[in-house]
Amino acid sequence: MSTTATQSPAPGSQLTDALARDRLGVASVVFFVMSAAAPLTVVAGVVPTGLAVTGLTGIAIAFIAVALVLAIFAVGYVAMARHISNAGAFYAYVSRGLGRPLGVGASWVALLAYNMFQVASYGGFGAIAQPLFLDWFGLDVQWWALALVTWALVAILGVRDVAVNGKVLATLLVAEIALTVVFAVAEIGADGFTASAAPLDPGTLVGAGSGALLVMAITGFVGFEQSVVFSEESRDPRRTVSRATYIAIALIAVLYAFASWAMISAAGADQVVARAGEEGPELFFNLASGQLGSAALHLGHALFLTSLIAAMISFHNIISRYMFSLGREGVLPRTFGKTVPGTGAPKNGSLAQSALGLIVIVLYAVMGWDPLVQLFFWGGTGGGLGVLLLVTITAFAVIGYFARNPQGEDVLHRVVAPVIGAILLLVMSYLALSNIALLLGVEPGSTPALAVPGSFGLLFVAGVLWALYLRGARPNVYEGIGLGARSATTGGGGFAAALNEPDGRR
Repeated sequence: MSTTATQSPAPGSQLTDALARDRLGVASVVFFVMSAAAPLTVVAGVVPTGLAVTGLTGIAIAFIAVALVLAIFAVGYVAMARHISNAGAFYAYVSRGLGRPLGVGASWVALLAYNMFQVASYGGFGAIAQPLFLDWFGLDVQWWALALVTWALVAILGVRDVAVNGKVLATLLVAEIALTVVFAVAEIGADGFTASAAPLDPGTLVGAGSGALLVMAITGFVGFEQSVVFSEESRDPRRTVSRATYIAIALIAVLYAFASWAMISAAGADQVVARAGEEGPELFFNLASGQLGSAALHLGHALFLTSLIAAMISFHNIISRYMFSLGREGVLPRTFGKTVPGTGAPKNGSLAQSALGLIVIVLYAVMGWDPLVQLFFWGGTGGGLGVLLLVTITAFAVIGYFARNPQGEDVLHRVVAPVIGAILLLVMSYLALSNIALLLGVEPGSTPALAVPGSFGLLFVAGVLWALYLRGARPNVYEGIGLGARSATTGGGGFAAALNEPDGRR
C-alpha cells in the first residue's frame, strides 16, 4: 500500500489526511466486526421480532446457510484484500473490479445501508430501554430522550482514537456473548423444552418466504465484511483481515444458530410465533428466567442495551471511515478526508454521521412514529438488504479484478470460490427482493415495500452518474477513485470543485 499520505497536518489545519497506522490486531478487528453484528441484539431483538412479523421458524438453518455462502465469498474477498488496502472496502473493491462508476454507485448504497443500521439502533435502544427504566428506577422517560443520551456517547467516542473504541467494544462484546450462551443453555434446561427440528429444517430455505429468512439471517452477519475497513489501521493487514473475517463468520454462525434453536425449542415451534408477537424482545429472557432468576434477568436486559450501544459505536466507526475514504478521493467534499493528528480519527465524517442520527431521532419523536418496528426493525432489515446487494456486486468485482490481475493467487482464490460465491449471492439477492413485503410485514406493492429497494437503486444510479460527471469534468479526481491513500496526492476538485467550494486541502 502506498504511504504517500502523511499524518502531518497541513499548515493552518488541525487535521491530516491519513488514518492511524498499526493500531489494531486480529482480536481488535474481530471485536469491531462482531460488535457491528451485535449478537445479543440479533438473538433477543431481531429474531423474535422477525418471527412475529414473518411467522417463519427456520432461522437457525438460515444462519448456517448464510454463513456457508459468506465463507465461500470471503475466500476471494480476503484474497483481494491482500492486494488492496483501503478504508472504503466495497467502494474500493467494486471500483477496482468493475470500474469506477459502479464503485461510486456502490459507495452511496453502502452509506445508506450502514446509516440505516446506525439510526435503527437508536430507535431500538430507546424503545427497549423505556419500560426497563420505568421498572428499574420508576422513571417514565421518553424513548427519544434515552436515544439522545446514547447518541451523545457515540458522538464523543467517534472522534476518539480507534483503539479506545476497540477497548470499549471488547469489554461489551465479551460480556454479551457470554450472557447469550448462558441464557441459551438455561433455556435448554427450562420446563417444557423439547428439541425442535423446525429451526433447522432445510426445506424452509426453498419454500415460501425463504428470501425473508435469508435477509433476516444476513442482518445478523452485517459487519463481517468490515474487517477490510480497518485494514489501513491494522498491524500486518494481509493476515489480520483474513483471520478476522473467517473467525467472525464462524463465531457468529455458531452463536446465532445455537441460541435461536434453543429459544424456539424452549417456546415450542408451534407457539413461538404467537409468543414472539406478544413478548417481543422479552421472549429470549423470559424463557431463561425460571432457571436463572430475576438478577440474571436484569443483567440480561442491561447487556441487551449495551449490545445496542456497541453496535452503534461500531457502525459509527464504519460509516465515518467510508466518508473519509470518499472525501480523501474527492468523491465527497474533501473535508471528510481529514483526520485528527495523533488519534487518526476521521473527525468530519464522524460529526456528519452524528448530525444525521440527531435529525432522525428528532424526526421520529416529532412525528410520533414507532421506534421499534418502523425504525429498529425496518431500518435494520432494510440495511441488511442493502448489504446483501453490496456483497453480491462485490463478489462479481472480485472476479473482475482477478481476471485482470491473476498474479499472486491460485485458481481457488481468484476463480473457483469467487464464481460459486457470486452465483449463490445472486440467488439470495433475488429471493430477498421478491420477499421484501413479507420481510417488512407489509402488503406487496405498499410504500415501504417499494421505497426500501427503490432507494438503493436510486442512490446507485445517482452515484454512477456522479462518477461519469467526474470523468468528464474532473479527470484527475476520477482517476484517483478507489486508489485509497495514493489518491490523496491528486489535485483539488471533485465534489468541492463542482460546487465552486474550496477543496479543504489548503
